[in-house]
Amino acid sequence: MRKSRILAAVAVGLAVPLATAVPASSHGHVTGPPSRAALCAAGTVKNCGEIQWEPQSVEGPKGFPTRGPADGTLCAGGNSRFAQLDDPRGGGWPTTRVSAGQRLTFTWKFTARHSTTSFSYYLTKPGYSATSKLTRANLDLAPFLKVPYNGAQPPTTLSHTATLPSGRSGHQVVLAVWEIADTGNAFYQCIDVTF
Repeated sequence: MRKSRILAAVAVGLAVPLATAVPASSHGHVTGPPSRAALCAAGTVKNCGEIQWEPQSVEGPKGFPTRGPADGTLCAGGNSRFAQLDDPRGGGWPTTRVSAGQRLTFTWKFTARHSTTSFSYYLTKPGYSATSKLTRANLDLAPFLKVPYNGAQPPTTLSHTATLPSGRSGHQVVLAVWEIADTGNAFYQCIDVTF
C-alpha cells in the first residue's frame, strides 16, 4: 500500500512540470506569403519583442469584424504582448509583390490543430496608408476569401488560394483570421503586400 502511494506521488510530481512545460500558446500562423509574425520569427524584421519566439500565438477574441480586437490592435489580435505587430514602422514592413487578379496562396503552419469554424481574408481599401495602424475603417470588411471549416481540425499545414481584388496600388495589408470553433478566440495574421 505504502509503495503504491509513493509511486502515485512520484507520478503526480513528474506530471505537473511536464504539463506546465508544454506552452499553452502554441497554435498557428501564416508562413507564406510571410506574415509579420513569420518575418519576426525568421529574424527578417528586428525589435519584435516576444513574437519572435511565438509567431503562432497571435490570438484574440473572435467575431471579426463586428467583434474581436480593437481597431489599431488587429495585427496583434488585441494582445499587448505582441504590440510590435501593430506598429506600421513608417510603412517599412517587408512586402510580397502581387498584382490585381493574381491567384495568391496563403499557407498556415499549425502547432495546435483546433476545431475550426472558418478562415477569412480581408484586404485594405484603395488609398490605404501603410504608415497607419490597421483599423476596420481602412479594411474592406467583406472578405475576399472565406473558407468554412465546419468544426474540422486542419492538418499541420494548410493552404488557401484566392484571387486578389483589383483597384489597389502600393503597400496594402491582408488580414487573415482563423476562427476557432470551440473557444471564444481567433488567430490574427497581417501580411504586407505591394501591388
